[in-house]
Amino acid sequence: MKIAIGNDHAGTEYKLAIIGLLKSMDIEVINHGTDGNDSVDYADFIHPVASDVGADKADLGIIICGSGNGACMTANKHQKIRASLCWTTEIVKLAKEHNDANILSLPARFISLSQALEMVKVFIDTPFEGGRHERRIEKIPCK
Repeated sequence: MKIAIGNDHAGTEYKLAIIGLLKSMDIEVINHGTDGNDSVDYADFIHPVASDVGADKADLGIIICGSGNGACMTANKHQKIRASLCWTTEIVKLAKEHNDANILSLPARFISLSQALEMVKVFIDTPFEGGRHERRIEKIPCK
């Protein structure tokens, strides 16, 4: 499995911890995020993640900014992307099961690091249910 990750300055600490978790799970990581704490524009680091996932260069994506909103909005501008802003493991599970989310957006300023790591595990481990959800997923893209 390969996961693309991107973040702005608010998500650097979380990204570094998530990369450590992913590597411990033998998951390949493509790091598009900043490694510093100086203010940057999240879109510059989120578009490459969405591009990788949309082009099947990565299986999944993880994006992190302060509220998770700007990152999520940016990613969802790309075709084939279903980025989900999540703040609990329950929401992550539903985003994967019902919405086949392929990018997890994390709000670094509103969840703890331990919560973020648990959410990443759930994101990776939860399969899409398909069935009745499949037709709904097919209606998401603009034609």
